[in-house]
Amino acid sequence: MPLFVLAHFSHHLIAALLQPLLPLIRDDFKLDYAQAGWVVSAFTLAYGFSQLPAGWLADRIGARLLITIGISGVAVAGLLAGLSPSYTIMVIFLVGMGILGGGYHPAASPLVSASVEEKKRGRALGLHQIGGTASFFLTPLIAVGIATALGTWRSSFIILAILTFIFGIIFYVMLGRRGNSSKAENGIQDNQAAAALIPGRLSSLIPFIVIGVAIQVTVFSTISFIPLFAVDQLKTSENVGAALLAVAQFAGLWAGPLGGYLADRIGKVPVMLAVALATGPAIYLLNMVSIGWSIYAILLVMGVCQYVGMPVSEAYIISHSPQRNRSTILGFYYFASRGGPGLLMPVMGYLIDRFSFGTAFTIVGSGMLVVALGCSLWFWRNRD
Repeated sequence: MPLFVLAHFSHHLIAALLQPLLPLIRDDFKLDYAQAGWVVSAFTLAYGFSQLPAGWLADRIGARLLITIGISGVAVAGLLAGLSPSYTIMVIFLVGMGILGGGYHPAASPLVSASVEEKKRGRALGLHQIGGTASFFLTPLIAVGIATALGTWRSSFIILAILTFIFGIIFYVMLGRRGNSSKAENGIQDNQAAAALIPGRLSSLIPFIVIGVAIQVTVFSTISFIPLFAVDQLKTSENVGAALLAVAQFAGLWAGPLGGYLADRIGKVPVMLAVALATGPAIYLLNMVSIGWSIYAILLVMGVCQYVGMPVSEAYIISHSPQRNRSTILGFYYFASRGGPGLLMPVMGYLIDRFSFGTAFTIVGSGMLVVALGCSLWFWRNRD
């Protein structure tokens, strides 16, 4: 488990640079809000679409190679993005970074879940999540520090990409020595997971995936604009705008394991519905914040909603899908949840350019609330 926590940290390290460095990238290439949104969307769209073939491949060719590509391959593409001479070329390399990174989650999550019994699955996935959360928590502080010290945002990409590439190679060797060189085999016989995906189970799985995806897409997209919102609307410095991201990411250091524990104890559906119903209002309340306790509190709530939802969604999907297709189904979930922001962020950028940050936050928050209420009604009627 500690090895996979480190791997998860490394997998997200380069992608986590995009949000805190967005104001600096925007100024360097002279972008508007819509173009700035595409900096992150170029990666997230490609990252999302690549989950589909990656999930299928993980069920057939094994996890070790896909996980390593998701670390070292992403590092190579990130290095090239940091060296890009123009906005267009950078976007191309970010697309490549997303494609190379798509194999990590569909390959890693089944290996993590296979290491524990079913009743502890949520907690194990929550612990694994700490690695990715720590990456998003620490990277804004590290990235801005490097960029400030060396005078350019590119230095953060170059230095961290080299370190990540080296770790990926080391991880590949260590994973092989531990015997994880073929596709994941769950030693725990789970009758639910081994069974065919019957229509009743599928009817429960689809709305759960919908609500899980909606939380990830709306929160990630909104948080990605926080540095620009802080600099342009709240009139903070670029360093403060980037540091605000750490507030939301801090929640993941404890909210993921807590959410997994609560899901194991009281049920996955009640926990998911609770955070889903809180997400929309939290996004809307960004309209009323100022620099101080109010924005810290709202960002913390948004972080809790996002990071509780991740392990609960993964645990539910793994428990309600057959073992032979588990990574494939997870691939569909990751495709939508990781790629969805790539579609929403340019729309938010357009709304901000044409209207205001407030309009964008109101529309996104209201849409999330509608999805949460609709799925809550479905689960209530079916007593799931």
